[in-house]
Amino acid sequence: MKKNKFPKGWDEKRIKKVLAYYEKQSESEVVSEYKSAPRNRSQTVIEVPNALVPIIRELIARHESLKIKRNTRGK
Repeated sequence: MKKNKFPKGWDEKRIKKVLAYYEKQSESEVVSEYKSAPRNRSQTVIEVPNALVPIIRELIARHESLKIKRNTRGK
């Protein structure tokens, strides 16, 4: 059986807590939360096929790694 890998600072308990929160929301609560959420202009949320998620994660990790390298060079 494959062991789950969680992002840093996350564990199974935290995942279950987040899932429970969203599963208990009514449709009107979801809409209200969405409308009141601050807009981050530096990020975009899109729907993608599940098969592409690992590739997208790899691209994001590569991007973050390059950003860190660029920031540490100047110091």
